[in-house]
Amino acid sequence: MDAVVRKKTLERLGLVRYGAVHENLPPARLIEAAVRRREGMLAESGALVAKTGKRTGRSPKDRFIVEDEVTRDKVDWGTVNKPFSTEAFEAILDKATSYLSNLEEFYVVDAYAGADPRYRLNVQVAAEYAWHALFARQLFRRPSREELEHFEPEWTVLSVPGFLAEPEEDGTGSETFVCIDFSRKVVLVAGTGYAGEIKKSIFSVMNFVLPIEHGVMPMHCSANVGERDDVALFFGLSGTGKTTLSADPERCLIGDDEHGWSDGGVFNFEGGCYAKTIDLSEEKEPQIYNAIRFGSVLENVSTDRQNRETDYSDDFITENTRAAYPLEYIENSVPDGRGGHPEAVLFLSADAFGVLPPISDLTPEQAAYYFLSGYTAKLAGTEADMESEVEATFSTCFGAPFLPLPATTYSRMLAEKLREHGTGCYLINTGWSGGPYGVGSRIDLDATRQMVQAVINGKLDGAETRTDPFFGLNVPVEVPGVPTELLDPRETWDDKDAYDQQARELAHLFAENFKKFEDHVDEEVKEAGPMA
Repeated sequence: MDAVVRKKTLERLGLVRYGAVHENLPPARLIEAAVRRREGMLAESGALVAKTGKRTGRSPKDRFIVEDEVTRDKVDWGTVNKPFSTEAFEAILDKATSYLSNLEEFYVVDAYAGADPRYRLNVQVAAEYAWHALFARQLFRRPSREELEHFEPEWTVLSVPGFLAEPEEDGTGSETFVCIDFSRKVVLVAGTGYAGEIKKSIFSVMNFVLPIEHGVMPMHCSANVGERDDVALFFGLSGTGKTTLSADPERCLIGDDEHGWSDGGVFNFEGGCYAKTIDLSEEKEPQIYNAIRFGSVLENVSTDRQNRETDYSDDFITENTRAAYPLEYIENSVPDGRGGHPEAVLFLSADAFGVLPPISDLTPEQAAYYFLSGYTAKLAGTEADMESEVEATFSTCFGAPFLPLPATTYSRMLAEKLREHGTGCYLINTGWSGGPYGVGSRIDLDATRQMVQAVINGKLDGAETRTDPFFGLNVPVEVPGVPTELLDPRETWDDKDAYDQQARELAHLFAENFKKFEDHVDEEVKEAGPMA
């Protein structure tokens, strides 16, 4: 990067005096720095193991968007998108940049968000931690040496875990503060060591910019492609199997988390993967397991200090253990991160109540309904303050925390894309069968993979279906390679009355959640939900 350009970039943040700035270091040097600074240690696999501190996941209650002329009439303000004044943000940004300027050294990474050059953002990450710089380098798309020579950042992410906000003085909710300023084109991530905030903040930016400026649909999904250039999309919240199911040895991985759908097809926002590693095994998820090597980052994964062996089953620190690695560490990945228009879209829901059918063929109206619902179920232990062992979770468009615009903006775009390209849409339950969590058992991963393969290979096109009496879903009567009895969830329960009661309760939860959308969708979409 040109020295003059770099100087102007740092001055834009108010950094006129600072210590050593380490720019665009290769992974080996960032790893050396992280170990030297005692930010982490090397595991037996060669991956860098780091701890995120008190925050082991995102901090949605501490996330804000600056309210100004750019955002005031466009952002869907509420509990997800909380407003922050321009004046208050300028004040805390000044304090954060002052903190950064007093450090002996910090790390800068220049990168792209978006594999399609027509829509990509130039992003610069200024990080207090070397391992955060490594994370950013591996997760975003990496410019070539020639591109770096003339790289000019459009957006800047300032990551300062050691800078703690003062709620009474700064107007924040806690010492942790994550804020996006769409006018300054700056993101501030303060008071948290969780690296996922860096990538998700830019995902939120893309979710605002792409629909408004380009008419491109941003999506919280993974994507892969087969030998026929047949693209499949996988939507789903954490723990539903999105990363696992898209990492298919028989298909090429476009990306595991964030994509856009334009008039030219699908493109990845990122250049890496951010996979959950709890209970990871080489047998069940070989591609992810083998991607964890030198250059990868392991977050909060239990590692023996003597022999450096990792224990992926240990959730003592958190169940949200993670691995970050470049996309090319997946052997059959797509280097340019792009594909054609999808032939199949799959919504993944881990239903811990055990009542959703394992596979359902959705009409366009049902697709809109279940996309807006974004259902899964969380288990006790995955989040604090849960009142019961299993709780229904509805995350709009399978990505509510990252959607600045009204939800129907995204659902309308999806419906239009499905109709325009004749794309099939299926709901896949990767959760429980034979009873709820604690009684039944999780649907076998091999069976789920058989269902996914049947969808992708067109084996269910025109297949005979039955209508589920509680959810109104079209359930295939047969799926190649899947036991027929598994396809009817009621038949897997010993207590049929208990199933009926649980199904009615979940249908009611769907209906209650959907009330907030009823005034903003067509009547056909409202009627496409469960028969509560």
